[in-house]
Amino acid sequence: MNSPAPAFRFEQFQDFLMYERGLSARTVAAYTRDLTRWKAFVVGVGIHDPAEVTPRQMREWVFALKDGGLAPVSIRRAQSAIRTYFGFLLAEGAVTIDPTDRLEAPRVSRKLPEFLTTDEVVRLLDAPDPSKRLFWRDRAILEFMYATGVRVSELVELPLTSLDLDEGVATVFGKGAKERMVPVGGPALVALGRYLRDVRSALDRGKGAGRVFLNVRGQPMRREAVWSIVKNATRRAGITKKVSPHTLRHTFATHLVEGGADLAAVQELLGHADIATTQIYTHLDRDYLRDMHRRFHPRS
Repeated sequence: MNSPAPAFRFEQFQDFLMYERGLSARTVAAYTRDLTRWKAFVVGVGIHDPAEVTPRQMREWVFALKDGGLAPVSIRRAQSAIRTYFGFLLAEGAVTIDPTDRLEAPRVSRKLPEFLTTDEVVRLLDAPDPSKRLFWRDRAILEFMYATGVRVSELVELPLTSLDLDEGVATVFGKGAKERMVPVGGPALVALGRYLRDVRSALDRGKGAGRVFLNVRGQPMRREAVWSIVKNATRRAGITKKVSPHTLRHTFATHLVEGGADLAAVQELLGHADIATTQIYTHLDRDYLRDMHRRFHPRS
């Protein structure tokens, strides 16, 4: 982007996000896009220093986003970026008030993603064709996603050094380069072991970059290839639901919660920064919450 006026301190804010908050380059770029659009708005109304921004102008900015047809979830993301930005400016002494302090966020419809039943999961995991050369790779991918709940980006970037098959765990690097350890269940360990021994060793031609999952050319797999594997397995399993890698992540969380797992533990396994995200993700129903309250609250 063009170099902004020094008063806005965008470059220092980017350094803060990357080096102090530890956010990924992709996330920093998203923050920068939101800030650039916001800056265009405030400059358009005659403001050239963030210290001049008032709560009223922030509300007008939100109204402008709504009038422009921006989705509520995108508006909330932009608001989050601006709040973080003003928190940084306050800490730096560049502003004395936070004009975002009482800024209301638009309501977002909590449309829950599809999830699979236990029977559907079994059918999906059994779907890869055992006569195919890459059977154990595809089976290992499906088993690993359901066993760990990893994001597809975490799956394709998974390094060999992160696997400890003897201990049955994997170290995953999630959003913001944050590290977490996830258990890997027995069936997934079996599939991984067979894939690493019988398939990956034959695929690797020195181009694998140390990644666990490789394509037929011996290179790290791309997200699109994982989507294709899930789509083909869904079709072979006769599942009519729309299934994606994200569906397996949501199914992982759903089955844990339905089995009585603690939300804080699920939050840790999913790599969520905020437990509120986990509560939405696992679509806890009212009966479950009432049951937890009745069983554990001393004055229920």
